[in-house]
Amino acid sequence: MKPSLLIVEDDAALSELLVWQFENAGFAVDHTPDGEEALLRAAEVPPDVIILDWMIEQVPGIEVCRRLRRGQDTAQIPIIMLTARSAEEDRVRGLETGADDYVTKPFSPRELVARVQALLRRAKPAAAGQVLSFEGVELDPVAHRVSSGGQPIDMGPTEFRLLRYFLERPRRVLSRAQLIDGVWSRDAEIDERTVDVHVGRLRKALKAGLAGDPIRTVRSEGYSLDKK
Repeated sequence: MKPSLLIVEDDAALSELLVWQFENAGFAVDHTPDGEEALLRAAEVPPDVIILDWMIEQVPGIEVCRRLRRGQDTAQIPIIMLTARSAEEDRVRGLETGADDYVTKPFSPRELVARVQALLRRAKPAAAGQVLSFEGVELDPVAHRVSSGGQPIDMGPTEFRLLRYFLERPRRVLSRAQLIDGVWSRDAEIDERTVDVHVGRLRKALKAGLAGDPIRTVRSEGYSLDKK
């Protein structure tokens, strides 16, 4: 499953270069030049990482960063801020607002890719091959093994990707649209009923080793990996 990246940059030439660079590096890339649009997209389908320019349209990047850190579903998203401001007080202000890293223009696109990958490894243990676990459920992304309540569990590749997506976002309510985007792809022709079927299969597999059901259904909203 490709890591998702939202680029918020209003320089068209730079945006095109970054989209190309990150897609070649294996990322699923979304882009907008608009701060308000960035906030809407991040809230609707939270990306794994955000690259945020300080000087963008509508809402400045520093304010976008501040609002993202206040959002329940966006507070933990790693953010790298891009800016032409090189003064120390500007770097400090960006970091204090909530940015995880700060890159001054001009910069090397290859170095930016490396910084994003390093940030993702720290923020997403699965990207670094570490075992993900939650309330008795464990997933090893390297060995491709799953256990529930200490018992090994066999599951199909779609259920494996679905569980990994849940484990990376425990206790967060995920809509069916978010699951389609994150587990299949933005372009996949998957309907919401198909999501329900795969969640049902995953739930059945996990319940075999647990006393309860680790997946909570939230009416009219979606599903959450949560302790009942």
